[in-house]
Amino acid sequence: VAQPSYPPYNIEKTADDAYRISIAVAGFAADELSVEVKENALVVSARKAPVASDRSYLHRGIATRAFDRRFHLADHVRVSAASHADGMLHIDLVREVPEALKPRRIEIASSLTGATDVVDAKAVN
Repeated sequence: VAQPSYPPYNIEKTADDAYRISIAVAGFAADELSVEVKENALVVSARKAPVASDRSYLHRGIATRAFDRRFHLADHVRVSAASHADGMLHIDLVREVPEALKPRRIEIASSLTGATDVVDAKAVN
């Protein structure tokens, strides 16, 4: 199944454990956009309120159609902020690995010499 191409977006790495999703949302006001996290998925949606208008367009190339865009979030990734400026919606993500899952060094006591050697737990696995 082909991924929809509207609206266009970028995903960039901003630091070792930080990322930013930038979505082009020209024509939408901040109150017409929604950013939610549901079950390890980031859901961005937009709904344009219908406006009665007497405008007559000769060409209408700025799309303001409703959309729902889903992004799967990896384990331990959370949304830290969202901002809307200059037709772009920026969503900042941060990866926070719990201390219990980080590699740690284990001291191994030697019974022959009584000396203690330090072994990198990650190298042993």
